[in-house]
Amino acid sequence: MDKFIIQGGRRLRGEVAVSGAKNATLPIMAACLLADGDCRLLGAPDVTDVRHLSVLLEELGVEVRREEEGLCLRVINRENSHARYDLVRKMRASVCVLGPLLAARGCARVAMPGGCAIGPRPIDIHLRGLEALGAEIDLKSGDIIVKAKRLKGAEIFLGGPFGSTVTGTANIMMAATLAEGRTVIECAACEPEIVDLANFLNAMGARITGAGAPRMTIEGVDNLQGITHRVIPDRIEAGTFMIAAAITNGEVKISGARLDHMMAVVDKLRQIGVIIEADDGGAIVSSRRGITPSDVTTQPYPGFPTDLQAQLMALLCLAGGNSIVTEKIYPDRFMHISEMARMGANIRKEGPTALVLGAGRLVGAPVMAGDLRASAALVLAGLAAEGTTTISRVYHIDRGYERIEEKLAALGADIKRISEKE
Repeated sequence: MDKFIIQGGRRLRGEVAVSGAKNATLPIMAACLLADGDCRLLGAPDVTDVRHLSVLLEELGVEVRREEEGLCLRVINRENSHARYDLVRKMRASVCVLGPLLAARGCARVAMPGGCAIGPRPIDIHLRGLEALGAEIDLKSGDIIVKAKRLKGAEIFLGGPFGSTVTGTANIMMAATLAEGRTVIECAACEPEIVDLANFLNAMGARITGAGAPRMTIEGVDNLQGITHRVIPDRIEAGTFMIAAAITNGEVKISGARLDHMMAVVDKLRQIGVIIEADDGGAIVSSRRGITPSDVTTQPYPGFPTDLQAQLMALLCLAGGNSIVTEKIYPDRFMHISEMARMGANIRKEGPTALVLGAGRLVGAPVMAGDLRASAALVLAGLAAEGTTTISRVYHIDRGYERIEEKLAALGADIKRISEKE
């Protein structure tokens, strides 16, 4: 396994380009199961999660090729509809093949995904939606088995205890594109990644309206055709680089950052002293010397994203006062706290809330990554810390960030990837 070694204290300066959004790419890749012909996904990032889903899709009869500008996918065999546990367990988002497999092939057998490092994430809402579309559902040997000769449109409510479900919305939307009649999804997820999926499906011939709003309507069609589509920029990567600029008192131009997808993030960062200026399809980010404390609560889009909670917490450790961070999406998503404490952070957790006692400084230490976004938070803390930070298990960060150490090094960071064997 690889690890990062970071010498902190370097101010970041320069320009960095944002990769395509992992969270948009994955469901769009799954949607290629619905299409006849080639689907080209320009800007699809070369990250571990994309590679894992590529392997699963290949087993499901999809030819997947990495090209210079992204991915090319084409269904060449429709016989296998079994997403095996050995593949699904590597990435929980693999469940996004459930809806398109059912719609395109009349049946799907997908291993039940378990929990993950940030807590349990049941898929009962996905199954309830597919059942409303006319699917028969069974559970056998840890696999979900769904069958339907032809799905039929229905009115479906997708709200859950923590708001709308992004992957559930994607699954039901993909299934409904080939259903007979009209489907109305109430309490649909509104994330930009859902809008990007809808745009992709519509370009293939689907008839989806209302994407980006809580009420979405899908008129079923008979077939979909492969197209070329450019994936939206990754708003979480963009937010991570914004915080990297702020935590190092640097000045970074982030090309490709879609500020209209990040209004809650931009507003919060500006409140605490980060300077963000729109600039030619991106943003220039710098920071005052003093970061002010703040209260932040993660919420479904367009609220502050849970995927930037850990990174913001690293920045708030340097604030001149106490901050409160409340996690409303995944209440257990605080794995970074114990590792950041090794770097001098003073954070007290009470249920879904963390009190961050701004210490004004962090100190380098050996730490261990626990999940994707916690990994990014530890990298940011290491950039700002005094001395050397060694981060183990960086395979977590490779799931969602494309060559992050190279991008940071190009901005002036002293960060190296080395093999544990060295």
